[in-house]
Amino acid sequence: MTDSASRRSALIALAILSLIWSFNWIVMKSVLAYIGPLTFSALRYVFGTLVLFLVLRLRGEALAPTPWRDTILIGIAQTTGFQVLVQLALVAGGAGRTALLAYTMPFWVIPLAWLLLGDRPGWRQWLWMALAAVGLLLVLEPWSGLGGALSALLALAGGLCWAVGTVLAKRLFHTAAISPLRLTAWQMLVGTVGLVALALIVRERAIEWSPLMYGALIYNGVLSSGLAWALWLFVVQRLPANVAGLASLVTPLLGVGFAWVLLGERPDAAESVGIALIGIALFGILRPRATS
Repeated sequence: MTDSASRRSALIALAILSLIWSFNWIVMKSVLAYIGPLTFSALRYVFGTLVLFLVLRLRGEALAPTPWRDTILIGIAQTTGFQVLVQLALVAGGAGRTALLAYTMPFWVIPLAWLLLGDRPGWRQWLWMALAAVGLLLVLEPWSGLGGALSALLALAGGLCWAVGTVLAKRLFHTAAISPLRLTAWQMLVGTVGLVALALIVRERAIEWSPLMYGALIYNGVLSSGLAWALWLFVVQRLPANVAGLASLVTPLLGVGFAWVLLGERPDAAESVGIALIGIALFGILRPRATS
């Protein structure tokens, strides 16, 4: 596959998973009325892990474990750490602007990719990152309150965990011939063990089974927790880590749009300007470079 075809396939995958993940914020916000956050995270990832290993089997891919040290680190960071911290942030504060703090992940990826992968950003990437940071600040509007310092710190820590998992996965792809689907399945198995353990330790409310509850589990297990994470590592494999990180900002932009249409959460003037700035930054970072 040529570089241009590889980039194009990665951007198509990014568009699909952005739709899945952005709509899932609404799904998660709705389903938490029927189940505790840790219990829901554990159930969705048990389901998602089973789906991924089933897909591996159907595709005839090897089921052998991926390198254990890196897989454990990725699973703890990307699955256990990210999910627990983000779910607790949603409980401790509002589900809107606070949840968006998880998408500070791209800004953590830049220095981590530089430190661990040697992916030193060029001046253009610094420019687009600064523009996206201003846009994200306007969307979050911290001067209006973020639902409490604890919630904000939890969400920021969740974004850091996701960034660590992303960069470690990119480093593993550099050193081993592993398919994104296989790595996703094994790191998710590791992370799910951690989520199940926490759900068993922490006593939460009893589950209220309902059609919405079943639908949310199916959506999360098959799409959001299963195939979308495989698509994410596919993107990470084919794009530089810092580009993939910044490109993920399309998800909260779509999330704002879904919240506007489905929940009536219309963005104010500052949020609208911020969305526009992030959109411009995304165009700049994803625009193919001119070749001579």
